[in-house]
Amino acid sequence: MNDFETKVLLPNWIWEKAQDKEHFKELVLQYMQRYPEYTVKSVKGRFAICIRE
Repeated sequence: MNDFETKVLLPNWIWEKAQDKEHFKELVLQYMQRYPEYTVKSVKGRFAICIRE
């Protein structure tokens, strides 16, 4: 199976709730559990840059 990079728009509540950088990462990973086939590589702007299996 080929992996490819894709972007997932992150919801505003992640920025509103995040207390610091570590909490932000936790919230992103929590949100991304909705997409089990995606692995987060980075966040750029409002998007999680992911590898989709």
